[in-house]
Amino acid sequence: MAPPQQEPGEKQARLFYQAPLGHNTGTGRSSAPCFFQEPAPADGHMLKRLALLLLLLPLSTGIPARGTYQEPDAFLADVFAGEVPEPSVVWLTGERKKTVQQLLGHRYPSLRVRYWRRDRRSAWILEEVGKEQPITVGVVVNDGRLEKIRVLTFRESRGEEIRHPFFTDQFQDAGLDDKGHLDRTIDGISGATLSVRAMKKLARLALYLDAETSKADVAPPP
Repeated sequence: MAPPQQEPGEKQARLFYQAPLGHNTGTGRSSAPCFFQEPAPADGHMLKRLALLLLLLPLSTGIPARGTYQEPDAFLADVFAGEVPEPSVVWLTGERKKTVQQLLGHRYPSLRVRYWRRDRRSAWILEEVGKEQPITVGVVVNDGRLEKIRVLTFRESRGEEIRHPFFTDQFQDAGLDDKGHLDRTIDGISGATLSVRAMKKLARLALYLDAETSKADVAPPP
């Protein structure tokens, strides 16, 4: 059998002779010799595509999007221009505890929450679980309105898009309505529904606690 013909423009491929079954083996069986062709080497364009595919592979294999984007101390220093006030504590007891549970849909993991206040401006470091892990968020409330919300640490495997300004800027100047809901619509992010929900809960919590600590009759710790 004749060796395979090479088409014009094809890259050079090497031909190898392979003895047919029984050829020169003394078995008495014989047939015509045959050839097989080794695949031609990949060109430079294909190699570049393969390298790009390997670089993008981690993005599609569920590698966690976890990260610490800012430490709480650095966040507070930015908020108060390096002159951070002494922290105060609000206790989650009585009616306040019940209201917080309604806002979150569950009890807050601590009976007290630290905050930092100067005049009508307060800062909060809060946590809420997205899907499985807590998300640490820094919130600033100014005169009863959200001034800033920032993801400090994200521990989930998906949904880290909530840390970007295109999402967090929606919260700026938001307040609470008479039912305890945010007074504006916050657009969600596909694939990050639970993380978005956690951010909205923490925004409501910070606004509520800011209002509570602004009162002159805030109950002292038990």
